[in-house]
Amino acid sequence: MMIHSRKRRCGVLALLSAVVLGTAALGADTLGGSRSWIAPNPAEVKAQAMAWLDQQKAPESVRKEAEAIWSDIGQGSGEIEVLYRLGATFALMDKNVLGLLHLCSKPKDQPLLPAQPWLTDPGSAPLVAFNMRVLYGRWLVQNDLYDEALEVLADLKPTDVVAPATLLFYQSAAAHTLLQKEKGLQTIAKLMEGAEDAPRRYVALARLMEEDLKGLQEDTLDHVARRMSDVRRRLDLGHAGRKVRQVEDSIIESLDKIIKKLEEQQQQGGGGGGGGGSPQDNIRSSAPAPDSVPIGGKGPGLVERKDIGSGSGWGNLPPKEREEALQKLGRGFPAQFREVIEEYFRRVAAEGAKDNTRNP
Repeated sequence: MMIHSRKRRCGVLALLSAVVLGTAALGADTLGGSRSWIAPNPAEVKAQAMAWLDQQKAPESVRKEAEAIWSDIGQGSGEIEVLYRLGATFALMDKNVLGLLHLCSKPKDQPLLPAQPWLTDPGSAPLVAFNMRVLYGRWLVQNDLYDEALEVLADLKPTDVVAPATLLFYQSAAAHTLLQKEKGLQTIAKLMEGAEDAPRRYVALARLMEEDLKGLQEDTLDHVARRMSDVRRRLDLGHAGRKVRQVEDSIIESLDKIIKKLEEQQQQGGGGGGGGGSPQDNIRSSAPAPDSVPIGGKGPGLVERKDIGSGSGWGNLPPKEREEALQKLGRGFPAQFREVIEEYFRRVAAEGAKDNTRNP
């Protein structure tokens, strides 16, 4: 759709500068490696952009503005710069793209995102929709909206877009944050195949994410702490729906498994010289706990197991029962995990109190 306002068209170049300069600068240096995809060079992208303007029957004045957008582009220009110049060209004729550029030029400042149905509309030109989905997905990740980013970037392939490394990197970043191990590793592997065409920063961070995901194990305190952090992120964003409850339920199940495993280990280790006495006798006769574990007392601290439940209200345990659960969880692990779990109990209890106030 043609935008007739001269003022709006002239603002595209200024908007482009705000978008590019307002985000983190990404190096254009690349590392070697095998490759299965190749990013198009800036001249090729410019040719595609100008051909699209021809299809839109753009007037000569618009073509001149487009030429100005691409006038100083060079062979060494990075993917992000090329992607945003492509978007600025589209914005000269398409109000949807112009609105998306405005959205992505600043941090998220409203609770609900404006709908962007044109990005997945079969009637939208693939050159426009696919590349603007990369731009939008990148912005979503930068604003901690990882589920939304994966949805926007879901079925895109490196060969669909002019910024393939950017696509793969932000797909990987979202999957890593959401602890989607298999998807994250597969996407990182695809990014590394084209490391020669990827910005050095992407490659370095992707390697760190890869090592982290490889060592990630379910039903460990590290995994639990990360999911708790994810719930905190969602709540901070005002999300408290079905997906959050599912994550909370999975955390409860993992905590139950960890508690059961610790109890079994304590029972197996406590039968050696204690004469099979009562838990209280075992507490008095056992060796002191390590100083680094803040369990408040001596010995393994065996206590009667408390069922913290697997449904709603589990965060509202009485103080004594909650302390006993925390004692079991903290034993044998670094102190910071206990702090994370304790903080999570507080947050969930607080959310439960708010729900009770709203729904007496």
